[in-house]
Amino acid sequence: MPNRGAVLAELHVELVAADRSVWSGEATMVIARTPSGDIGVMPGHQPLLGVLLSGPVTIRTNDGGTVVAAVHGGFLSFADNKLSVLAEIAELADEIDVARAERALERSKADTDAAAERRAEVRLAAVASGH
Repeated sequence: MPNRGAVLAELHVELVAADRSVWSGEATMVIARTPSGDIGVMPGHQPLLGVLLSGPVTIRTNDGGTVVAAVHGGFLSFADNKLSVLAEIAELADEIDVARAERALERSKADTDAAAERRAEVRLAAVASGH
């Protein structure tokens, strides 16, 4: 017989950029890009400290929703079912101006600015993932 009083472990997530708190809440899983590849963090994960690469961060919320952010550099830290994503720059997919990101991508290609091109590609990938 199942224990009706059992509480599932929760993963508390704080996504913070250098200039603001971007998102905070409870999640079932977070996927982020590290130098070793994409990593998924769920409740009960081993303690972790890692470097973030530019890429989308996907947060699967407890209510079944998905939050996607474009993240550009930073760190992630996990302990005691709390995940801190500390980014140099982070933008929620819903905040990204797609036309502006597309113009930035074209401009970066013309200027052969690989870093700017990558930032624009990550923004557009976050928007595509969030919808």
